[in-house]
Amino acid sequence: MASLQELRQRQRSVKSTRKITQAMKMIAAAKLKKAQERAESGRPYANLMSSMVSSLLKGSNTSSSLDLINGRSKDGTRLIIVVTSNKGLCGGFNSSAVRRARLIARKYSEAKKSFRFFCIGKKGYSQLKFEYGKFISDQFIIPDKPSYDFALEVTDHLVNSFNNAVFDSSLLIYNSFISAMTQEIKCNYLIPFKYVKEEELGNLIDNDDSLSTSNSDSLESVNDTPYEYEPGETEILKSLLPKNLAVQIYRSLLESTAGEQGARMTAMDSATRNAGDMIRSLQLEYNRTRQAHITRELIEIISGAEAL
Repeated sequence: MASLQELRQRQRSVKSTRKITQAMKMIAAAKLKKAQERAESGRPYANLMSSMVSSLLKGSNTSSSLDLINGRSKDGTRLIIVVTSNKGLCGGFNSSAVRRARLIARKYSEAKKSFRFFCIGKKGYSQLKFEYGKFISDQFIIPDKPSYDFALEVTDHLVNSFNNAVFDSSLLIYNSFISAMTQEIKCNYLIPFKYVKEEELGNLIDNDDSLSTSNSDSLESVNDTPYEYEPGETEILKSLLPKNLAVQIYRSLLESTAGEQGARMTAMDSATRNAGDMIRSLQLEYNRTRQAHITRELIEIISGAEAL
């Protein structure tokens, strides 16, 4: 049985932890509102951007010659882009994205297909480096408030790597914000370009044969209105496709940031409540131990008095 002093020290320690988790919960709640607003405001723009590019591609005669649309090879190197947070203490937020990335990597490995990881966020890198360290090509640290300029920097690096034949196709894995208590893993192909409706995101990875699907097959639902291009469709698409990549990456960063704050707020709320339960349990144990000590001392006093 623990002594009274040990129980008091444990109580003080748990109370201190509860103050920290409660403060972290409040901070996450304050950050969540703005992060949620940014994520929700970015969704329509990202969806319309993807739809617009798809519509342009359907009426294009040169889309088949652009590698950013079709990828280079079905059997080439796949780049798995994993978006996580820089900090922990947010429940299974990071682990769920890394778990999906590992699952896809195992599928590629079993199929004897080459793959590499591209980590955006410290936690994804730290969890993958022990098992897949030699397969990690690059790492970026997410700013506290992701900006479009940062997304452009990541996109430029990806496009340069693609042009230098570091990889032949890529997919993006990130946590999409649903609510403060719910985040959903999304998987979306960036290269080759595929138009995917919002409700269909996350279903592409179940069958990797989608990599061999022609671009026209993914544009069936897009308006086929003919377009006139000035100065030329190839120049326009070459300029527009990297911008679309930047928009989709920026959208994933906003979604991930909002999901991180929601997950941290939920995790810290649970930790605060657990700390409260532990304090009550320790207080009960302390009272029982103290009562036992007092009873034992009274018995000793009474026994000594009777002996006299």
